[in-house]
Amino acid sequence: MLGFNFSKYDPSQNLQTKFEQLLDLFLQLLTYTNGDFNEAMQWMNELDKEYKLTNDDYGMGDFLEELREKGYISEDPNNGSINISSKTEQGIRKKSLEEIFGKLKKTKQGNHHTFKPGGGDEINPETRPFQFGDTMEQIDFTNSIRNAQINHGIDSFRMHEDDLEIRETDFKAQTSTVLMIDISHSMILYGEDRITPAKKVAMALSELIKTKYPKDTLDIVVFGNDAWTIEIKDLPYLQVGPYHTNTVAGLELAMDI
Repeated sequence: MLGFNFSKYDPSQNLQTKFEQLLDLFLQLLTYTNGDFNEAMQWMNELDKEYKLTNDDYGMGDFLEELREKGYISEDPNNGSINISSKTEQGIRKKSLEEIFGKLKKTKQGNHHTFKPGGGDEINPETRPFQFGDTMEQIDFTNSIRNAQINHGIDSFRMHEDDLEIRETDFKAQTSTVLMIDISHSMILYGEDRITPAKKVAMALSELIKTKYPKDTLDIVVFGNDAWTIEIKDLPYLQVGPYHTNTVAGLELAMDI
């Protein structure tokens, strides 16, 4: 009989180290604090007091030191302020990718395939006669040898250009994506936080494109009273401003890119 088995939660079964557990929470908080390290750590300390995230063996000081040792944070030599590093920025994007796309169910296979013949690694079942410019890798030798035997006999084997058949491969296209993010006041209107989910989706999509489709291009347009482009690394720090929602400006800029 199919069903669910429930058992008492055993914290010792958690295979993550204390640092990894705290890092997951830290990366989430950075998304909500727009990349502000100090505010995120304040929240970490408050949550630690409330829910006992640390213990006598591993405290917040140890976590902070390990963040520094592993390159997640860096200290400004001029004023001593602590900021998150590019490694942390990528960690936030990866976390968003896992959160949004990590539990997708298996559906149709895809990888930017097209129906146009050309250079690629997806072999097409159809063949065609050899043409000048075709490469050796495209020759279907089985069919070509058979053609040579039919055309010239098997007693003295020889192969001519007319005997060659070419196996096509499907061309894989490069795509260009423009992602638009609304940073007008409506994204926090009536106390509802809409900007954080928007940033998470944007970071997840950008990490997906950068890792799975590195040849593709991705541009990010933010719009309020006006529209402008930002870099992927700026996504965690994106904040809502006292702007109106000028969607037209965003669309015009996106179409011009």
